[in-house]
Amino acid sequence: MIKKIVSMALVLSCSSYVFGAEYIVKLKSISPADEKAFLDQNGGVLELVSREGQVYKWSTPKSGLNMKWLGGKKPGPSPVVKIEPNRKLKIFLSPSLEENRARLADALEHEEEPKAAANPPYPDNPEIKKPSKQASGSDPLFSKQWGMSAVDAAGAWKKTPGGKEIVVAVTDTGVDYNHQDLIANMWRNPKEVPGDGIDNDNNGYVDDIVGWDFATNDNKPYDLTLSLMDIVLQGGNPGHGTHVAGCIGAAVNNKLGIVGLAPNVKLMALRFITESGQGGTAEAISAIDYAANNGANVINASWGGESDGEQEEDGLLKEAIERAGKKGVLFLAAAGNGRANSQGGASGFDIDNDPKPVYPAAYPLENVFTVAAIDAENNLAAFSNWGQKSVKLAAPGVKILSTVPGDKYQDTIINLGQIVVTWDGTSMATPHVAGAAAALWSTDPKMSSQSVAKQLMELSTETESVADKVVSRGRLDLHGLK
Repeated sequence: MIKKIVSMALVLSCSSYVFGAEYIVKLKSISPADEKAFLDQNGGVLELVSREGQVYKWSTPKSGLNMKWLGGKKPGPSPVVKIEPNRKLKIFLSPSLEENRARLADALEHEEEPKAAANPPYPDNPEIKKPSKQASGSDPLFSKQWGMSAVDAAGAWKKTPGGKEIVVAVTDTGVDYNHQDLIANMWRNPKEVPGDGIDNDNNGYVDDIVGWDFATNDNKPYDLTLSLMDIVLQGGNPGHGTHVAGCIGAAVNNKLGIVGLAPNVKLMALRFITESGQGGTAEAISAIDYAANNGANVINASWGGESDGEQEEDGLLKEAIERAGKKGVLFLAAAGNGRANSQGGASGFDIDNDPKPVYPAAYPLENVFTVAAIDAENNLAAFSNWGQKSVKLAAPGVKILSTVPGDKYQDTIINLGQIVVTWDGTSMATPHVAGAAAALWSTDPKMSSQSVAKQLMELSTETESVADKVVSRGRLDLHGLK
């Protein structure tokens, strides 16, 4: 659980205290002495984010702080090693949802919300069910998953254990852990006793059975669904994490829905992004540490943030990913879905990640593997970021059919006739590669993450549309797997 430290001066007026800004701070040590020194000098509230990284979230009424000034307010040496704003990270929303948001708002203003426009909202945080035996038989929607055919997923299942013994952490908006096509493949913490209210494995999280919700600090990392009106007003993409999870590891031969690229994998649900589509860097760091410390082999990150000119190349998010890499974790990052070009009032996209990086996709770390998106005709998706130096390969990412909350499946989020919003994005391309990595890794669970990444590159097929836009010059393809 999160450890919270408050300066004594603030405890006396806590009820009226309003925090104006959040920062993430790396101290010289995780010690009461350094915590006290920081709070004596700066006030506010500290919450432990990462023990390994010596990182805290600092909430303060002050905003626009001069980072060089921090810690110099009162006499004594500063315990601060590094400090940066707790920047908001965003899921890479479906581009067609972003493009049509204004039209959707206008349609809703003038007419009643169509019942079939989007999934109805489901209760938040349902009890975590145990998997039961499922029927055996073909998956009825598999033939509609063009992405699986494009990368020869069925061929890979004949040559690999399909991700068995491999854990993929879905760091996202949460996962419908009770979904009929995911429940059997959810990671179950082997050292935790469900529902006893005790932190049995002493990892700092009570009853973390399928993962953790770092946005609300509880043990039910459920993926909220929203009404169409809420989608428009809040700016999110509900169901995003569940859709990602299905691409990676929906079960096979259970007479239900679809199949994931690694149908025997274990899916760890780590929620840090809220229904607004955003989450803090501090919460992302906690999720990454949790994954690395609890057995994840792969982390899927279908989210990120654009460089604002102040984002440090050696930021604390990068340090967390680097720590995970030292524990053998492969970090799959979405390249991004374009960036608005506001210079001079112009509109359009600037999508080359090399000169204008998107993080964490552009971090030059050995364990970061970044993915662009292609469509069913092998064209680079119109929205997809790319980078000759920073993006490794492309994978299917346009109108992708996968799981969504409530035992449902979608390739289309909203269909109002003249307004159609489909499940598109590098967010959808990345889990194809995460699933492929898990399938490859399961042939030898002792293999290094570097070896898995190398195989993914070697198996890629050169594709004209991305030949000068990604490192491999091609797209994900498991056909050559032996």
